[in-house]
Amino acid sequence: MSVEPAATPSGTCPPGPEEYRRAIGAFASGVTVVTGADAQGPVGFACQSFASVSLEPPLVLFCVGGRSRSWPRIRGSGRFCVNVLGEDQEELCARFGSSRGLRYEGLDWTMSGWGAPALPDVLLRVHAEVEAVHGAGDHDVVIGRVLEVEPVSCGRPMVFFRGRFGVDGREGQEGREGVWPDGAGLWGWT
Repeated sequence: MSVEPAATPSGTCPPGPEEYRRAIGAFASGVTVVTGADAQGPVGFACQSFASVSLEPPLVLFCVGGRSRSWPRIRGSGRFCVNVLGEDQEELCARFGSSRGLRYEGLDWTMSGWGAPALPDVLLRVHAEVEAVHGAGDHDVVIGRVLEVEPVSCGRPMVFFRGRFGVDGREGQEGREGVWPDGAGLWGWT
């Protein structure tokens, strides 16, 4: 049985980037920092596009913008660590979300046994190696084979929802357009 594709309703068109960004903001997402290291040193970027893909084998994915300066270095090293942020780690998020920020300077981080920076006091670290990379629009979809999961602390996760951190309407936690140039996501995390 074959199914014919549905006709496009008249008067409709795909959303533009700003309309799409506003609409998809209704989907709450966690916030992570993806880290790696190469011969030049440690790198990393804030990323809200992270998910589990498969249990057997254990696979994760994250998406990263095509203009990222950190991602080519992490890809070249072949391994990365996804550091899942807690709700009180906005400073850490801003540090890795800004193109002007000093990411590792003055930060108490360690190098994991897998060769990627492990950030302090996060909820979870997922150590992985690059399994596959798929181009998708203006981003890469990175599939990682999980090498180790490392629970670090308990607490509530950092959540990004409708342009803000958190879902309870706290003031002073608005996302800032263009602040996170290397990570992936829809609220300025290109």
